[in-house]
Parts: sequence; structure tokens; C-alpha cells
Amino acid sequence: MGSKLAAEALWKANGLPASWLSRLHLTENPDPAVNSSFKLGSVAQTTIGLSGLSAAHFHQLNTGVEQNVSVDVRHAILEFKSELYYTVNGELFSSGELWDPLAGVYRTKDDSFVRIHTNFPHHRQGILDILGCAPTKDAVAAALLAWDSVAFEDAAAARSMCATALRTFEQWDAHPQGRALAGAPPVQLVKVGDAPKRVPDASRRRPLEGVRVLDLTRVLAGPVCGRTLAAHGADVLWVTSPYLPALPALDIDTSRGKRTTQLDLTDPADRATLRELLGGADVFLQAYRPGGLAAKGFAVRDVAAARPGIVYASLNAYGWDGPWRDRRGFDSLVQTATGFNAAEAAAYAAHSGEGGARPLPPRPFPMQAIDHAAGYLLAFGIHAALCRTITEGGSWEVRVSLAAVGQWIRSLGQLAPGVGFAGEPLPPCTLPQAPEVRPLLVELKRAAGDGPGGAEGGVMCAIKHSAVLDATPVREGDAPMRLDAHLPRWLPRP
Repeated sequence: MGSKLAAEALWKANGLPASWLSRLHLTENPDPAVNSSFKLGSVAQTTIGLSGLSAAHFHQLNTGVEQNVSVDVRHAILEFKSELYYTVNGELFSSGELWDPLAGVYRTKDDSFVRIHTNFPHHRQGILDILGCAPTKDAVAAALLAWDSVAFEDAAAARSMCATALRTFEQWDAHPQGRALAGAPPVQLVKVGDAPKRVPDASRRRPLEGVRVLDLTRVLAGPVCGRTLAAHGADVLWVTSPYLPALPALDIDTSRGKRTTQLDLTDPADRATLRELLGGADVFLQAYRPGGLAAKGFAVRDVAAARPGIVYASLNAYGWDGPWRDRRGFDSLVQTATGFNAAEAAAYAAHSGEGGARPLPPRPFPMQAIDHAAGYLLAFGIHAALCRTITEGGSWEVRVSLAAVGQWIRSLGQLAPGVGFAGEPLPPCTLPQAPEVRPLLVELKRAAGDGPGGAEGGVMCAIKHSAVLDATPVREGDAPMRLDAHLPRWLPRP
């Protein structure tokens, strides 16, 4: 299945008018757009295209303005790797800074593999505590040779740490979580409350102008969603905890167009501030571990009751049903657990003639494709829900999980090895930037914030948005480039 058919299926499944599909212009045969056996060109072009088309439709419901949306597939692929190519004051953040030195794949006693995620210090220490070893890659590798892969996965999950065993597609399909996820859509809209219809606003200059978004997400899909909403004109206030470490290599890129503030939701005063902000919000975007916000009074039912007409967008790793529904996860772990790394490794071995009797080491996608796809699909779902608030009224929840997005990617099919790995590799991360990258860069200034981190200057160059709306071009804006640049308050509505 290519981009056009994939886009049509998701668009119709979320109750949007089929007549609008003629306004979406995508490459007829987009794959292979990069060196992978999976249809990542279709994935990137479809998800970004749907986020743009749904924003355009919401704009039309408000203003009557109709427009076309187009997405270049190679530009979309590079946008799926945007965290690699940006510069600040002329300096690159190297790809090595995206990962903690201990993160990665390790062989286990049962001649299989596990992948561990240690980018946050408390996750790193938790893995080391389980293994009882020194904080070096060699020590971790030696310690994991005493563990079976699934046993270590279970031990990590019991302590809310982040590790997954390598599985094939067949093994994942037979797993209780794989069975629970079967058939789950990548985007789901659920009406969660009654509210009057939203009154259209014909004065909007951009699709989301006047829309206020509380963005309570981290790494990577949720922040990509918030960045996309900001590009279409929303006032996005990114709220993070002052006690969770920053990840500058990711946070800087995904701060574009947003305002950033920090609240400690274990503090009653800061929870009260968030409730006050909620009263003026249109979208509540969150990626807390399931149940994490409920204990603080911000479950979907609480938010819908406090702010009728809200769109509550929820992102998690493994879906809303099954034994793993509360389990932590990231793109790299989901790729390993659900079969992609094993399938990509087997395809590459068939292409290259490599391989042997032992199990093949996992081979990841050339980018965090599940994260990025989930972020754009979450934006698409939010736009679709905002459209419902005009046409039907009500409060809506948008549900997206990384595993269900992965399941959708898998449903698009796999390319023959000789085809998939003939795709063009990603350009190198170098200075000066590669010739393919340079025309796609846009310059952004550091936002002049009013918070504790808002005084510094600087210039950022980053991959511009690949969705082209011919009547309402995206807003590149500026970037706070840190997580504490603004006070926790809304801008006046236009």
C-alpha cells in the first residue's frame, strides 16, 4: 500500500469527508525513499500529509477557505530525522549526544538480545541496579550474558525500567500484548463528554490561530506533535517537570514554535497553576505513563469535566488493553519488542549475503520512524477532533500508541530486500551541511521568553516543515531552545 491509499484509509476511518482527499498531493510511488525494507517514505509522507490536510480542513470549517496540501517524500524523510540536522549558533549537536553510552543492544544467555534505554539518569541507574555491575558498556554486556532475554525484560518492567527482548513478528503476534493489540487503529477518536458546538471563527489567518495547547509530553512523539500544532498557529505551552533531566539534543529541536515552562505536579501550588491554565486550554496533550495523571487529578474524565469542549490527546507505548498497557516504552524498544528489528535484520542479511547460524543482531530503522509517525498522527487526530467540536460539539479523546502505529507501519507491507536497501541513505550530519540538507533549512531566533531561562540569544537552523499548505503556510516562528523560557500563562487570544 502506498501513501495515497494509506492516507485515504486513515482519513475516512476518522470521520473526515472523502471529498477532501483530492486536495492532498503525494508522490505516486514514494518507496524506497531511504534504505529500509519497510515503506518509510509512505509512512513519512502519509502521516505528515494527513496532519497538514486535517489542519486545512479545520481552517475551512472556520473560515470557508479551501486549499491544497502537498508533501515531498524525501523532505518528509529528512523531517523524520530533524533532530540530527539542526545547528545552534553554527554548531551541530552530534548524533552521539542523542543516546546515553550504555543504551543499545546486548546479547543474552539464551543466544538472543535485549535492548535497553538509559537516556534518563534514573532509568540508567535502575538498569545498573538490576545488573549489579559497573557503569560501562563492557560491564553491562558481561552482566547480561547471565540473563535470558525475556527474564531481563520482566525484571526491568517490574522496576518500571526500560528494556525489551528481541522478538520476531511471529513471536510478537503470539504474545499476549500482541494479541491484545491486534486490530487496534493507529488513531482513535472517542467522545468523552458533552459540550456545545464550537463557534467558527472566520478571522483566523492560520488553521490553529487562537487554539491553546497544553503540551505535557517528552521524547519524542508528543513533542513532535506539539511542534506541528505550533506550526499551524497554535499557542503551545510545553509544560515539563523541573526535576526531570533535560535532553537538549532532542528538546531544542522539538521546542520550535512553542513556549516552554516548568511545573512540579507533585506540588499542590503547581497543580493549581495547571488547573488554572486548563481553564483556558483547547487541547490537553499528554504522554504520562497510564494512570500517572489520574492520581494528580488530570485524568481524561477530570479534564473534560473541568473544560467542556476540550480535546484530550493521549499517547502511550503499548495501547490501552493487554498486560503491557501500563508499561513504559520508547520507539527503539517498541521496534525491538514488536518484530521490526528482527525483520529488518533478516531483510538486510538477504540483501547483503551476511548472516549465519546464530540469531542476527537487531537492525533498527534509519530513524525513529515510529516516534515521528506517532507524533504526526497524533496531530492529525487532534485536528480531526477539533473538526468534530465544530460539526458535532462535545469533548473528545484522541488515542495513539507507539505499538499500534508500528502495527499500521507493518500493515503497509515490506519491500523486497533488493529494492528496500537500494534506497538513498540519509545524508551525513556534517558542517557545512550536506547539499541535500541546505535548501531545506530555515533560520529561527531564540524566543525572547519571560521566564527564568528566557534571556539568552542565539540562532537555530533546522529542517523546515515539509507539509506545504498553499493558502496558510506553516509558521516557522522562533524557538525557546530550553525548557524554562516562559512563565506559565497564556498569550492573549488574537
